[in-house]
Amino acid sequence: MSEHPLSAQGNHRVSRRRFLAGTGSVLGAAALAGTITTPARAEVPGLNCTPIPDGSHVRALVIGTGYGGSVAALRLARAGVDVHMIEMGMAWDTPGPDGKIFANTTKPDYRSFWLRTRTKQPLSQFLGFPLDKDVPVHTGILDAEDFAGITVYQGRGVGGGSLVNGGMAVTPLRERFPAILPTVDPAEMYATYYPRANAGLGVTSVDVDWWENADCYQYARVGRKHAQRSGFPFVFVPNVYDWDYMKQEAAGTVQKSALEGEVIYGNNAGKKSLQKTYLAQAAATGRVNVSPLHRVTSVSPAAAGGYTVVVDQIDTTGATLVTKTVRADRVFFAAGSVGTSKLLTRLKATGALPSLNEHIGKGWGDNGNVMCGRANHMWDPTGKLQSSMPTAGIDNWDAGGAFAEVAPLPTGIETYASFYLSITRTPRRAEFSWNPATGRVDLSWDRAWKQTSIDMAKSIFDKINSKEGTIYRTDLFGAYKIWGDHLTYHPLGGAVLDRATDNHGRLHGYQGLYVIDGSLIPGNTSVNPFVTITALAERNIERIVAEDF
Repeated sequence: MSEHPLSAQGNHRVSRRRFLAGTGSVLGAAALAGTITTPARAEVPGLNCTPIPDGSHVRALVIGTGYGGSVAALRLARAGVDVHMIEMGMAWDTPGPDGKIFANTTKPDYRSFWLRTRTKQPLSQFLGFPLDKDVPVHTGILDAEDFAGITVYQGRGVGGGSLVNGGMAVTPLRERFPAILPTVDPAEMYATYYPRANAGLGVTSVDVDWWENADCYQYARVGRKHAQRSGFPFVFVPNVYDWDYMKQEAAGTVQKSALEGEVIYGNNAGKKSLQKTYLAQAAATGRVNVSPLHRVTSVSPAAAGGYTVVVDQIDTTGATLVTKTVRADRVFFAAGSVGTSKLLTRLKATGALPSLNEHIGKGWGDNGNVMCGRANHMWDPTGKLQSSMPTAGIDNWDAGGAFAEVAPLPTGIETYASFYLSITRTPRRAEFSWNPATGRVDLSWDRAWKQTSIDMAKSIFDKINSKEGTIYRTDLFGAYKIWGDHLTYHPLGGAVLDRATDNHGRLHGYQGLYVIDGSLIPGNTSVNPFVTITALAERNIERIVAEDF
């Protein structure tokens, strides 16, 4: 089974069901993380990162190095297939001038944001002071991509979203799975592919006995007390962080990472990103090459068979250095929900892949993400030291359609605040479309749709505030604004399984084209989605390797 049962003594025992209730990432909270005072160790994936030569012919080309792409590369390579991966972001294997690979979370610099002149942090204010600042244009690690009505946060670099999320590695409860992927057999997912994904990702569980007394999780214990006094179940969830390393951080014997709040601009030590798991295993095969700072602009059928792929090599300002044309026998779209959906939408509309079907670009959702903070009483301090890796949440999914991660606000000062990221059961789905006037892909998201998510989150926090005699914070997302309803960390859909593709990710209309990322999942997973993306990729690539190679 894929469950990771976690228990402690006495009243803190956690059932398998409640342990898996699920949660999301912590990107928003860490915008205020503590200052790093010690150099962090470099994170070197060990991949061959030689740029692909113009005119190359490759057997399998994977567009993207996130969860789905990394699974595909590993399984293809182990089956004897040479793989080339195209990655728009940087390799993140070279220290900056401060000796660290990734930037300090409280001091964003040129490494922090993707091609922006000013930061766009998930929390825009704190105590009435604006947090954003001007930065040099650079191919930084976090992309805040703006569409009408919503900003989508995405990781940029070798490892994709695994570089910037909070590591919450959650397998959905089995009874909820048919609503997530209705054409996929739950039996095979929970017997084979979820366990395989959890093992491959290095998912583990926090030591609850240690957690109960750790200063860095006081904020979570306050969250538990408030949840339980209002009658809500408090549940632990797994993570991909190295808990032994965090214990050493707390003991002061290693360089701090999570306990310096590192997360949204990368984690320099303890988190097991894809660079340390799937991509490291792929590198060990000797069959995988990666081209960082390369961007695919076109895929079309080649006269000689396979596909002609046009790729721009860019510099760290985003400028094109050279345009290359390569041929690939098979192409795997793994650029993430937004990246894959935008590319396929444009290729269909502009005639490069005109036989893609009418479902391309449809079924996109935000996983119901919405954030809020609560102002606690002076007798409920949440702690100066807060780990950036969340471990638990409040489950009101069945009754109110929301699960709320108890997230950190690691400011380095006492805030007396509780902060939450909710995942909600939103029914809203948007569509990508090509805009020939602007030469861009638009998204039909309506900001008003977030009200559904707010109402579901309120099913938890209105009750807690009433019970505790507390109020919402109004200084985090703008002047007198309670809800962080302007963003998502969990984009899903746009090339939905068994609609835009067959039931294993083969694109309709073209032999040898595949989708293998979060765009296959129609908009909502009830939990943080990356374990489900990984497990679905494991399922699909197993069938593809067996039948197509």
